[in-house]
Amino acid sequence: MEPTDIDLVTLAKAAQDERAFATLVRRHQARLRAFLTRLCGEASLADDIAQEAFLKAHAGLSGFKGGGSFRSWLYAIAYREFLQDARKAKAAARLEDALKDEAQTSNSDMLHAGMSLDLRRALGELDEMERASILLCDAAGFSHTEAASALSAPLGSIKTYVARAREKMRAKLSAEPSPDAACQQTAKGTHYAV
Repeated sequence: MEPTDIDLVTLAKAAQDERAFATLVRRHQARLRAFLTRLCGEASLADDIAQEAFLKAHAGLSGFKGGGSFRSWLYAIAYREFLQDARKAKAAARLEDALKDEAQTSNSDMLHAGMSLDLRRALGELDEMERASILLCDAAGFSHTEAASALSAPLGSIKTYVARAREKMRAKLSAEPSPDAACQQTAKGTHYAV
């Protein structure tokens, strides 16, 4: 039976077992990087932020009290790192530049990157909290409660951000149909491929 995140955190804290923390990194790094890539629009920056988040999580592991999930705690650290970087480097301008550059790349390059240009543009038009909320809830599979914890926001606000973001995304993507659209309609609403 595979150990839970809480088991691994306990082992990493009590025995200072680096292998336990390495298992946590392997378990969460792909989805965290995907979330951050979609959040900031730049894969290399997302990798840097993810690495910093894991380093801070490792250093602050004693601060994890287990009141929520390790995943929510980790994403909260990563989101704070993103905000810090955004304040320093004005991530919005970087995202615009990345979208302009990507518009000039070939379709196969965009497909290889795993995200359609239309989806990136639509995500780029959301405000920061809408983008973070919808990516956590729809792409990373967080519950509204987990997203509220990760973003340090009230639950009701997260629900509003997600609903507003879904509506904006739906309107934007239906206005600009694309053969490589990365959205799928489901009974619950629009979900975005990670």
